[in-house]
Amino acid sequence: QVQLVESGGGLVQAGGSLTLSCVASGTIFAIKAMGWYRQVPGKQRELVATITIGGSLNYADSVKGRFTIFRDNAKNLVNLQMNSLEREDTATYYCNVDSIMRSYWGQGTQVTVSS
Repeated sequence: QVQLVESGGGLVQAGGSLTLSCVASGTIFAIKAMGWYRQVPGKQRELVATITIGGSLNYADSVKGRFTIFRDNAKNLVNLQMNSLEREDTATYYCNVDSIMRSYWGQGTQVTVSS
């Protein structure tokens, strides 16, 4: 059974940094991409950053230049380094692994940025 375990969320002041980590346990065949999404109450879940198995990167415009996604394919691990955090980054962050069979989601980790 596949599980995505996230860690690293918390409370941080504006301008600070956090690193989110996600490790996938179990076997996932034919991964296409790994990434991070976020959601605030009342809004749709939105893409933050993704990285394909080939290394292609995609970032939301709002986080470009501040967030960096990186992964270790051998360990099924994907991290999100978040710098210069803003109040608008406050959300629940979800790890995602997209394979040719299905998409997997973590349980979410809360990031709260205070002013």
